[in-house]
Amino acid sequence: MSLTTPDTIRTLQRKLYAKAKQEPAYRFYALYDKISREDILSHAWRLVRSNRGSPGIDGISFEAIETGIGVETFLQDLARDLK
Repeated sequence: MSLTTPDTIRTLQRKLYAKAKQEPAYRFYALYDKISREDILSHAWRLVRSNRGSPGIDGISFEAIETGIGVETFLQDLARDLK
């Protein structure tokens, strides 16, 4: 499992960074469309899974998701809920 940040995510990070530096007063009101992207959620899953993140407020563990509905379905549902 590669934890290297994909180029598509790096590009987004650079663009957001440049905009924030160029216009310090700019407010990023609409980022949900960015964080609900499949590549962002998939990479976030891999990062949190690799550092043994603990279950969230719902108490659902990684193992429960992986053996239950599956990671892909979980991330698709999450993306839909974020939109």
